[in-house]
Amino acid sequence: MLDNLSDRLQHIFGGLRSKGKLTEDDINAAMREIRMALLEADVNYKVVKDFTKRTKERCLTADVLESLTPAQNVVKVVLDELTHLLGDADSKLVLSSRMPNVIMLVGLQGAGKTTAAAKLAYLLKSKNHSPLLVACDVYRPAAADQLETLGNEIGVRVYRSDSKDPVAIAKAGVQDAIDHLRDVVIVDTAGRLHVDDTMMDEAANIKAAVKPDQVLMVVDAMTGQDVVNVAAAFAEKVDFDGVIMSKMDGDARGGGALSIREVTGKPIKFISSGEKPDSLEEFHPDRMAKRILGMGDVVSLIETASKLQEEKLEQEQTERMLKAQLNLNDFLEMNKRVHKIGGVQKLVSALPGGDKALAQGQVDTSALDRMEVIIHSMTAEERVHPEVLNGSRRARIARGAGVTVTDVNQLIKKFNETKKMLKQVMPALGGGKGGGKKRGKQRKRRRGLPGMQGMNMDDMKKLQQMLDDQK
Repeated sequence: MLDNLSDRLQHIFGGLRSKGKLTEDDINAAMREIRMALLEADVNYKVVKDFTKRTKERCLTADVLESLTPAQNVVKVVLDELTHLLGDADSKLVLSSRMPNVIMLVGLQGAGKTTAAAKLAYLLKSKNHSPLLVACDVYRPAAADQLETLGNEIGVRVYRSDSKDPVAIAKAGVQDAIDHLRDVVIVDTAGRLHVDDTMMDEAANIKAAVKPDQVLMVVDAMTGQDVVNVAAAFAEKVDFDGVIMSKMDGDARGGGALSIREVTGKPIKFISSGEKPDSLEEFHPDRMAKRILGMGDVVSLIETASKLQEEKLEQEQTERMLKAQLNLNDFLEMNKRVHKIGGVQKLVSALPGGDKALAQGQVDTSALDRMEVIIHSMTAEERVHPEVLNGSRRARIARGAGVTVTDVNQLIKKFNETKKMLKQVMPALGGGKGGGKKRGKQRKRRRGLPGMQGMNMDDMKKLQQMLDDQK
């Protein structure tokens, strides 16, 4: 989503960079193109008008036009204004001190409320909360069944009732959370195909009955700028606190994501980019703005990778890695970790210019999967001792994996190059020879991805800034 907008903006900035000095006419022409790009992305026209006006005024100052790098300053201005459009600061979900906290989800039917409720429960559970899901949609067939199925998948209890009164179900669900010592209640309410008084009154009655700490509106990012009108109606009747933007991985134009904060004044708190329970993530306006401008999002990538630090590497595997004595089983483990981060596509898209490279087909996103198939076609001995792979063995492996012998040879070549690289890198990290017993003990429980240890948020931001400067 927003890929077309990103491509258009990068093309506009590329034209500006080709000019040594910018004139007022150059700025005016660029602003017209930006205006058209935003409108084509289905951004609300009032938002586009205000955005281009503010951006143009800042770009026409002497600080920009008379600088040594005017094009880069224009990009910086657009980045600042785009970040302001999405929200100047992160708006995290803040839970109160009362027990239990109540979070109420509202929105139109089909926006993804039920799925978002389960994803939010999964996220809170990962942060050591004990959530309870409450099924209050008594109109949509099998809505409670869907929520219960999702709850079972993530290990979260679901409260449901045969009652046809959503208000009574919500109140009973909160009491159930108190009885079973659940600290967060997530209330999944019913939606309609369009805004109507019945839906609004029901949402208002549930809100009055359970007094939620947070009311979150779930909106479908594929709806376009019409989502702004829906959000404005909910803001007037229910007064929600923030937005969960679902289906951000869709192929629609996505202008609603850029419009909703400016029009309603309500922040985007979460975005969802997939069907898996862990696909809900906190929304960061500055990172989204950088992604749109093709600057990547290394900070989010590192944060995702850092979550894997809770998974301990086996001591034997750790020692082999430190001594650069990998085998092909370790290659399989690395592939698993890349998949847990989100796969090659997410890895590449987080890098500056990554989205463009993916769109142009410059990245083979299935290479690691083919590698895994080839390794699984080997015997246990061949995985541990790949040096025994002669010509006949490689031909047998190729037949078993459905690939060519050349593919097998390339895998072995990459494996040997990786081992060679580790021999150069690991001594600098304290591994290999001369590490000593003390350092060996310190690394027995080395966690996460190699090279991630000791990196804090300041380091992450410096890395992102360095990549932005190179851009």
